[in-house]
Amino acid sequence: MQKIALPERPDWRARAEELGFTFADMGGEPYWDETSAYSFTLQEIEQDIEIPSTELHAMCREAVARAIDSEDWLTRLAIPREHWDFLRDSWTNGEPELYGRFDLAYDGSGPAKLLEYNADTPTSLYESASFQWLWLEEQQGLGVLSPDTDQFNRIHEALVERWAEIADQGTEIHFACDKDNPEDYATVEALGWSAREAGMGAHLTALAGIGLTEDDQFADDEDRVIGTLFKLYPWEDMLRDDFAPFLAVSQTRFIEPPWKAILSNKGILPLLWEMFPGHPNLLPAFFAADVEAALRGDGAAAPAVAAAFAAAESQLRRGHVTKPIFSREGSGVTLYQQGARPETNADDSYSHHPMIVQALAPLPEFDGFRPVLGAWMVGESCVGLGIREDRARITHNLSRFKPHFIEA
Repeated sequence: MQKIALPERPDWRARAEELGFTFADMGGEPYWDETSAYSFTLQEIEQDIEIPSTELHAMCREAVARAIDSEDWLTRLAIPREHWDFLRDSWTNGEPELYGRFDLAYDGSGPAKLLEYNADTPTSLYESASFQWLWLEEQQGLGVLSPDTDQFNRIHEALVERWAEIADQGTEIHFACDKDNPEDYATVEALGWSAREAGMGAHLTALAGIGLTEDDQFADDEDRVIGTLFKLYPWEDMLRDDFAPFLAVSQTRFIEPPWKAILSNKGILPLLWEMFPGHPNLLPAFFAADVEAALRGDGAAAPAVAAAFAAAESQLRRGHVTKPIFSREGSGVTLYQQGARPETNADDSYSHHPMIVQALAPLPEFDGFRPVLGAWMVGESCVGLGIREDRARITHNLSRFKPHFIEA
């Protein structure tokens, strides 16, 4: 794994505008940055990213199977009790998932470590699946990259195949997001494009335009009943908003399915560590309340949790991160490292939620920037890679997107 300086395509901003990539610059800083790119060997991609990510996903599904029938875990994950059967039915009925993104710490020399799983509403899809691939092809055409280079990226093709697996030909699918958010809009556009290629109908609709019919079905702003809905709206909010009582009775099929509310919750990280302690791709993780109880030593912590914490305590003291179980783009995250001042994300809008404590996996540093690898899952397989980097140690919504390639 290397970061290599490369010349930019001379007309890439015009190409971005032409293709509707309107957020290539944000906040006075570049978001898409092709002044350099990350290169990988094929072995690094296959052995350190693709295979472990697919294994991590299988482990996550095992964790769902355990949590879905556990009142204790559903409570700890802050799933509203009135929706437990709704989630359980979606899992029992085998409602299929579409996509997700693992965020990994990786430096090319050791096992990739899972930081979190964006299992419900991951963005950066368009730039990962489409604009990044265009970059590779055009840089090859310009002679900047060898024609023998490649990219770990079959995200779009995998999405087309997945739609064909989970929906009948001709299914009308509504894609809902905040249309005023360009990144969200690009994400649902990319998904709608793949659905159309798979033979589905795709209708973009504003989240704010969805309402209820007299029969308690969801309908769009043109009064069309919504049979299948992809929503770029997290389950933790859906289960708590004014429409929540109608979710189970609406007859709408939701993508992602309701059981993904378990995986889109950072509380899944302590559950994974409990189920697979010492796994090379996991970091020790605990609920903050359990850590406090274990440190008090008053017997309030469950014996198994207290023992697991004792085994990981020295690693946690060297460095750890606290995270709300619900948060986006680094909000509410604080990073502690022995001998350094704590670093925190200024956005604390999620900090009222229960917190987890996770061992620190220091990000590698390349030219003053620290990359986080986004391993894209479609269905149950890892199919591509997107990279975000930042000068700060906590990746956030304005962190730069960097292209990558596989060495010839």
